[in-house]
Amino acid sequence: MTDRTSLARMDPVTALVDASGTFFKSARDAFPGAAAADWERAAALDPGAFGPEGAWRLDFRCFAVADPDGAGWTLIDAGVGPAEGPGAPWCPVPGRLPGLLAEAGIDRGDVHTVVLTHLHEDHTGWAAGADRLPFFPRARYVVQRAETAALDREDPVWTWVVEPLRGAGLLWEVEGEQRLRPGVTLLPTPGHTPGHQSVLVERPDGRDVLVTGDLLVHAVQLADPAVAYAHEQDPATARASREEWLARAAARGAVLATAHLTRPFVEPPGAAAP
Repeated sequence: MTDRTSLARMDPVTALVDASGTFFKSARDAFPGAAAADWERAAALDPGAFGPEGAWRLDFRCFAVADPDGAGWTLIDAGVGPAEGPGAPWCPVPGRLPGLLAEAGIDRGDVHTVVLTHLHEDHTGWAAGADRLPFFPRARYVVQRAETAALDREDPVWTWVVEPLRGAGLLWEVEGEQRLRPGVTLLPTPGHTPGHQSVLVERPDGRDVLVTGDLLVHAVQLADPAVAYAHEQDPATARASREEWLARAAARGAVLATAHLTRPFVEPPGAAAP
């Protein structure tokens, strides 16, 4: 697939497209409960997601958040990773994140925090490099304790991410809402996985950014947040999280920073025009 926009900014947030590809299921198979009107609206919201013969085209995106003083960075999610990573069976590896960081002027040694919204292969790939060492050697990697507790020990992400980061003392397992620093807050948004989390980035102008992770994965869930995704572990809880936080984002005038839509920054449903 052609690369669309690898870098996009809404200061202090930089969107980084690690990879782009076509999902292994058609869009209608991945969202079997969506109605015709939902698909029509989704096509208007994110036309780039619609490939030939019903294919679902998606990006795999990370977000870097600059410290107010410019001294360091928080990275939210770690993309599909290198060719040797756990995403290799289905993700479009290798990802482009190392080159994109350089293009954005971000030294990986200046990344002090890596937030993993959840422990799926396409969000954890660059937690380690091809040498199996932490890719961001000075960072603490932040995940909800409920997420690591629920992860199968046979899952390749366990050996790629959890074991080595714990062994290196770099894994920070938190419980519930957590203020990382002024202006950056972890928000539990379970359902897609048991310990899924999103991140609220507050901006001085009040136009805050909600980094969604997989709170929603396709524009059809913007068209109707009740639409379930076939790979949600707990669809009822995922729906409740999505409906709550999309409503709260709309109420506070926040913008959504999305992992898989082909547009990095989108308005939540019901938001007034900025």
